[in-house]
Amino acid sequence: MDFAQHTIDIARKNVEEGGRPFATVIVKDGEILAESPNKVAQTNDPTAHAEILAIRDACRKLGTEHLVGATIYVLAHPCPMCLGSLYYCSPDEVVFLTTRDAYEPHYVDDRKYFELGTFYGEFAKDHTERRLPMRHEPHDAAVDVYRLWQQHNGGDRRVPGAPTVA
Repeated sequence: MDFAQHTIDIARKNVEEGGRPFATVIVKDGEILAESPNKVAQTNDPTAHAEILAIRDACRKLGTEHLVGATIYVLAHPCPMCLGSLYYCSPDEVVFLTTRDAYEPHYVDDRKYFELGTFYGEFAKDHTERRLPMRHEPHDAAVDVYRLWQQHNGGDRRVPGAPTVA
């Protein structure tokens, strides 16, 4: 099966049904493990991006939060939210089929604080310099939650079974 073409076909069908032009296909061991179009418009859920939905489904099926051994096909270079999720689930590879520069003449979804042209740079800024108003309100009890987690994890601060840098 041509997984790239399948990803394109899912996105095309989603557009024809009133959805947005994005799709994701997750492949493991040569088989489709999960797939999804973007469902933001259909669900009014701003987190219902294709990558997020497919990752949720794949991880649920595998019974793990790790997608080691998987290749993830996405229609376009991932937005920052999806990029973070892709990093976090640790697939072997992500394949994107088009870039923002290529599709921008046909589709733009900029928001009050979210403009793809500048958004990636927001991450590098200190929280006091970001466009989204943010403030740090320190509470010692918040750190206590992490201490409790460490105690419940046998004193280890790392997530058990998480793939780490070799």
